[in-house]
Amino acid sequence: MKDQDLLKALVDNHLLDSKIAAQIADEARISKKPAEDIVYEKGIVDELEVAKAKSLLLKIPYKKVDSEKITPELLNLITPETARRYSIIPLSRTPDMIVLGVLHPDDLNVQEALRFLGKQQKADVGVYIVTPSDVEEVLKKHSPFGGEVQAAIMAVKPLQKGERIVKLEPEKMVAEEAPIIKLVSSMVREAVTSNASDLHIEPQQDRLRVRVRIEGELREILSLPIELHKPIVSRIKVLSNLKLDETRVPQDGRFRTMILEREIDFRVATFPTPFGEKAALRVLDPNVGLRSLEDLGLMGKNYDLIKEAISKPYGMVVITGPTGSGKSTTLYAIMQILNEKEANVVSLEDPVEYSISGVNQSQIRPEIGYDFASGLRQILRQDPDIIMVGEIRDSETAQLAVHAALTGHIVLTTLHTNTSIDAVPRLIDLGVQPFLLPSSVNLMAAQRLVSKLCPYCKVKKDPPPKVLEIIRREIAQLPAEIKSKYKEPYKIYHSPGCPRCRNKGISGRWAIFEAFKMTLQLADIINTGVTKAKLLEEARRQEIVTLRQDGIMKALEGAVNIDEVLRETEEAWG
Repeated sequence: MKDQDLLKALVDNHLLDSKIAAQIADEARISKKPAEDIVYEKGIVDELEVAKAKSLLLKIPYKKVDSEKITPELLNLITPETARRYSIIPLSRTPDMIVLGVLHPDDLNVQEALRFLGKQQKADVGVYIVTPSDVEEVLKKHSPFGGEVQAAIMAVKPLQKGERIVKLEPEKMVAEEAPIIKLVSSMVREAVTSNASDLHIEPQQDRLRVRVRIEGELREILSLPIELHKPIVSRIKVLSNLKLDETRVPQDGRFRTMILEREIDFRVATFPTPFGEKAALRVLDPNVGLRSLEDLGLMGKNYDLIKEAISKPYGMVVITGPTGSGKSTTLYAIMQILNEKEANVVSLEDPVEYSISGVNQSQIRPEIGYDFASGLRQILRQDPDIIMVGEIRDSETAQLAVHAALTGHIVLTTLHTNTSIDAVPRLIDLGVQPFLLPSSVNLMAAQRLVSKLCPYCKVKKDPPPKVLEIIRREIAQLPAEIKSKYKEPYKIYHSPGCPRCRNKGISGRWAIFEAFKMTLQLADIINTGVTKAKLLEEARRQEIVTLRQDGIMKALEGAVNIDEVLRETEEAWG
């Protein structure tokens, strides 16, 4: 099945707009990902409808899966690694036939795996098309820990009694450590397959708690005997090259490993507590963290302003917002656009979170005197075209960044301010001469992260009176060409939760944005004396789409929850 065949079927069935289908086809060609996967990622077509369209094209029946009927005996027919790698799940078994649910039955590698499974089970193979949610739901039953916890406990128990005898044979030592190694490997793999951003190993008074952070929320996935704490943390230290005998002070490290046939980095930090060392692992999965501006939620006027700013031959683009608002992710998205063969792209980061092929990335180390300021001085000797400075924290870095922008470089950086207009007085507070800003800064943008509503269970409702009043006020202030798209009666959306979103009602996170460009009028304000009132007046003259307005528009379109938008923008534009 070719990409164009599936996209045409979706368009013909009025499930997908032809223009969006063309964009997906282009994105698939550039990213070398199947168009089907892009459709799933964007959530623009119900996966059930995609499965039905595939069923007609491939002439393979679709089957809705009831995960409750998948017994442990069935699960054991396929290893978790094979099931995840090929997106294959067992549905039923008779003496003569094994029936499998398959996400990509037309994939040659999958077909080879099906033939192998048939020979292994000495049975014929029957195939149904299933959806990604069905596959994920069944794979969740493939416990990544299973007997590994028991094996780890058995391996550790002798240690608690002081009966361990040091052996000289390496094979014996490997055999003793294998259960712990497998358990840690399973934890790390589970964090990746569940799209977690962090994995926490936390010793409590009477147990070891294991939690993952998914879509901003911490979830406990495992509770272990406290006896496993030291060997698990020691294994993590070995992986990240940390000192095993140092438990009194925090340590930082990282390691890289292959999971699901892709390289994934883990940033490790240990922290002493009364019950032992806590370990936090940041999961740096390029498939999750490296995204396009569109995938981040940038659209409309704000998108056009940012694209215009980064297309200029030099100047600064400053992204603002509090910690955890996705600023670095936006910078990575911009760097991917600017990362061309003819450009020398150099970055200073703290830390380097994702590796981008073709970008010269450097991690600062303040403990040895290599900070943003000293690194920026060195970068200017590297003949750069585009410079990314992870964050402007002090006066020296601010002045060096402005100097770099003035001398013909594109500079991408971040600041901690509430709104885009606050970036101007903040740079002045950091010691930048006001008259330099109009010539050096192209654009200031602010952002926040809000939860995306689950597309499968979201429902319309009328906004409460107070919320309706805010919606009317903010929509009235939008530029005329944008305002005309939103007509009363206004409807907002709510996701009560369903099996596909694990009853959470959310499906990832999106950013809301605002962009404030440098203009001749703004330059006059800066040169004659900056005040908040003057900046607000210029923002109104520019008809900027504020954080709150961008969030409200996305809420009216059913993408995000309006209550969270209002809460996140209350301090900025309340």
